[in-house]
Amino acid sequence: GILEKIRSYLIKKLLPHLEDRRKYHQEFASSTSFHGVHNIVQTRSKTRKVLWLLVVAGCLAIVIWQICSRFIYYFSWPTTTTVVVQYVENVKFPAVTFCNLNRFQAHAVSNLRIIFLIWNIVSGVLQKFTVEDKYSQELNDFLLGNQNFSIKEFTRKNGFYLNSSTLLECEFFGKPCYPQDFEHVFTEYGNCFTFNHNDLPARRVSLSGRGLHLLFDVQQEKFTDEPALGYTDAGITFVIHSPKELPRFDGLGLLTPVGTHAQVAIRQLKSIIQEYPWGECKPDIKLQYHKIYSTNGCLQECKARYIQDWCGCLPFILPGNGTECDLLKFYNCVYPAVYDIEIKGLCTLGTHNSTCPTPCEETDYPTTVTYSSFGGEKAIKYFSAKLKKSPEYIRQNLVRIDIKYHDLSYKITQQQKALTISELLADVGGQLGLFCGASMITIIELLEYIFTNFCWMCIFLLLKAPEMPQWNNPSQNQPTHNEEKKGIQEC
Repeated sequence: GILEKIRSYLIKKLLPHLEDRRKYHQEFASSTSFHGVHNIVQTRSKTRKVLWLLVVAGCLAIVIWQICSRFIYYFSWPTTTTVVVQYVENVKFPAVTFCNLNRFQAHAVSNLRIIFLIWNIVSGVLQKFTVEDKYSQELNDFLLGNQNFSIKEFTRKNGFYLNSSTLLECEFFGKPCYPQDFEHVFTEYGNCFTFNHNDLPARRVSLSGRGLHLLFDVQQEKFTDEPALGYTDAGITFVIHSPKELPRFDGLGLLTPVGTHAQVAIRQLKSIIQEYPWGECKPDIKLQYHKIYSTNGCLQECKARYIQDWCGCLPFILPGNGTECDLLKFYNCVYPAVYDIEIKGLCTLGTHNSTCPTPCEETDYPTTVTYSSFGGEKAIKYFSAKLKKSPEYIRQNLVRIDIKYHDLSYKITQQQKALTISELLADVGGQLGLFCGASMITIIELLEYIFTNFCWMCIFLLLKAPEMPQWNNPSQNQPTHNEEKKGIQEC
């Protein structure tokens, strides 16, 4: 009974007559804003109908092809790169980290080869070193006999130091600076010192090239490396970086040998990368022990996490607050762990799927370095009398470094989306309007027409559904009294 009521209601109220449906289709074709359709319907000439049908079908095919191509282009995540040069009056000066190529004082190193091998194992966390097997027994003997030996404290006390005897001159924008203005940091070169680690405020830079002027005395007779282990250079190496980032010397350090004057002209280059899928950066990544995100800082924190999980301690050369690793754990656990991290690719760089993707915003300082021999005859005599050293000592130990901005500008390299959502919609709308004269109103008309016909189809199929059997009718499922009596008589 309920099904019959629904059928009767649908027939009376919702399902129009065939003539009404034909009239609805005719009115839609005549009044729609989709250009060309009404010409097909209203014209009486069969030739014109065919021509208009071909025109409308051709335009519709072109529109579909163009829209599909634009969507395919959009989902390829295209980007463009813009370069903007901005001229300013004040530019922030970067941080500069200086290291002596000679890592340890000669008088403090009783067994020079063992100390350098140990330091290579420790600094291998930052830059991979290979320890030859022929030194394994010697290392084991030293480590077992000196279990309380701390390479961290030994390097801090007997490595390169910065005081008035090694930093002879320091001037920053015409004002004197002192060794206490530098912060100590451990790198693969041992003791290093960073200037402007607190991000000094912007200074007015003039085209005369004012900046940071330094004069170092490397003191070769006190600091020496082992030539048999590959350390043959003497001088100062330095790297220019953002004050909020860690120094990275691997492939980026600038070398100034003794007896030379290096003039370094820097530029500020700011790079802005789009987030995935247009670019490779992840804007939501934060580092625990660094103020800003950088791939180098992320890589160090990633290594620190794995080493702390595997070895139960943390190398002092990596950021973190874990228990410091002793020499035995460095040699027996940390060194193999770093090798496994690199082989298995547990800490990867660069891409979106990597552990440490590229930063969304990064500041670099491209440099141009020129060199000249340090001092003429009068300068050599002047410093010889001032330091009470021989002219040969001046030539073999002094290093002058001048760091300045090239000009009053910085460059911004920005990665941008080649096609945004609004541009995609405008492109699609332009194609629809050009070939079909369609707009958003036309799309709504088509959706309404399709929805109305879909409802009619559903109602038609519902009315044609088979009748439900009446399972609960006792007159059909149970025999009557007369039928029982008739059966008894036949029996």
